[in-house]
Amino acid sequence: MTVETTYRSRRAAAVVGLVVALAVTLGCMGTPGAQPGERSGPGSAAPSGTSGEPVDGTMSVEEFERDIAGAVRLAEQYWQERFTESGQRFEAVGRVLTYSRAGEIACGQQEIPRNNAVYCPAGDFIAYDVNWAVAAFRQIGDAFIFFLLGHEYAHAIQARLGIRHQFTIQAELQADCMAGAYLGDSVQSRQLDLQDGDLDEFRAGLVAVGDDPDQPWFAEGSHGTAEQRIDSFFRGYDRSFAACDLT
Repeated sequence: MTVETTYRSRRAAAVVGLVVALAVTLGCMGTPGAQPGERSGPGSAAPSGTSGEPVDGTMSVEEFERDIAGAVRLAEQYWQERFTESGQRFEAVGRVLTYSRAGEIACGQQEIPRNNAVYCPAGDFIAYDVNWAVAAFRQIGDAFIFFLLGHEYAHAIQARLGIRHQFTIQAELQADCMAGAYLGDSVQSRQLDLQDGDLDEFRAGLVAVGDDPDQPWFAEGSHGTAEQRIDSFFRGYDRSFAACDLT
């Protein structure tokens, strides 16, 4: 997957009722079960490694860093367009931070665990475990990085819109839908070049971060099963953010 230099909006629909607000919960990605392999920005079909595990084929740290920067830039541009269409002021996420040890970064009084990515409303930053993210990038593919940043940026947008949910799973599935909208619209507008295998990489990433089927949906921290997350993501991907109930 590669990021183009121009952006043309797929839809002129406005986001309804934008209100800048501070959320009080941590929006996290969840821990994927996949172990890592590699590529650049989402890209081509994944070859098989010697172990039989699917491997994307990209191994370069420079490529990973380029994809992270491209995903952040694209998410900022996408949501700025949506806010501008609604006549509201947009504020980009303050910082994107990396960490490699549990407790190295905290959100308020809550330490951020390893093998995770989160949006912290208390500090208005996104943080991700760089070792975990690089491993997922190599094993699942570069498309996963665009989803990961899109999901966490969606939590920042929820905070800015003042969206509240009774259960964690509602916020997480909505963020999946919003990440799908950002990516689907960017592909349709030719801002993002979708290559062979990228849709499979999105699915593989969602499977990797899905809850165990026995996880109670109402439990704190539930994100949704793989099937629920795939359904939410592709609903946004196919129908844009209008399918994500942002009112």
